[in-house]
Amino acid sequence: MTAGADWRPGAPLAMLRRRAEWLATLRGFLDERGIVEVDTPLLARHGVTDPAIESLQATTSGYWLQSSPEYAMKRLIAAGLGDCYQLTRAFRAGEQGRWHNPEFTLLEWYRRGYSADDLMDELWQLTDVLLGPAPMERCTYQAAFAAAGLPDPLSASTGELVTAAQAHPAACPLPRDPDPRELLDWLFSQVVAPQLPGRCLVTHYPADQAVLARLDPRDPRRAERFELFVDGLEMANGFRELTDARALRERFETDQAIRRARGQPVMAIDERLLSALTAGLPDCAGVAVGLDRLFARAVGARSLAEVIAFVWDRA
Repeated sequence: MTAGADWRPGAPLAMLRRRAEWLATLRGFLDERGIVEVDTPLLARHGVTDPAIESLQATTSGYWLQSSPEYAMKRLIAAGLGDCYQLTRAFRAGEQGRWHNPEFTLLEWYRRGYSADDLMDELWQLTDVLLGPAPMERCTYQAAFAAAGLPDPLSASTGELVTAAQAHPAACPLPRDPDPRELLDWLFSQVVAPQLPGRCLVTHYPADQAVLARLDPRDPRRAERFELFVDGLEMANGFRELTDARALRERFETDQAIRRARGQPVMAIDERLLSALTAGLPDCAGVAVGLDRLFARAVGARSLAEVIAFVWDRA
């Protein structure tokens, strides 16, 4: 396309009209269940400590563009708002490609008193509304590794994980001197996820990959975290939420130590979130859905550019 035509949207206008219809459908799905729509800041004083996420900073203010509205929404729930959802923009640095755009559309919602299983059922219903009814399989993170012929992710040594990774060449290179968490992330994204069945919920992630989730009371090596995949592509990430402020502070500090060891910027801890948990975050579960990817799967698109008006290089 010539530079003179670069002002036009990348996605067809019919697709953009369809997006509007889908957003109205999603709002109807959540509104009829009594879940309140909320609106929280896109810019806040803190990014996230998670080593797997790099936040985007607004250079003129020192504030951070939010990778998720999660922290602010939990503050609302702790204040007594109850079940709530948000349709919003979210931002992540360093993520651009066929299935990544640094700015993306996110649907996030929280349900008081829900277990992870309860919320997975509701997510399944929402997915059926957008993609049409289809079977949804569930498997644990451990079982998914076993099905891919990989070592047990909860007990394998670093050497065993390195050997497994070296036996599966992939387009995405291994990180240099990877730690166990980086190895598991690489093996999951490069080997496990492409082998997952059509619609699949992967449950019980390793505890160190779920800083905001409760631990599984039956096995504290696992957390009550789940992800939804459609044809091998991640669509949603959810938790039964950790409500213990002291435990969350310890996990944030562990994240900071990992970032420091990897040479990443060390992100400050959001003290307002911890204060909200101290005041009393009710037992709840929450999930975030990447809508651009879900819309792309709904129409069989080959990339996000087919369903977004202006991707990053046209913004």
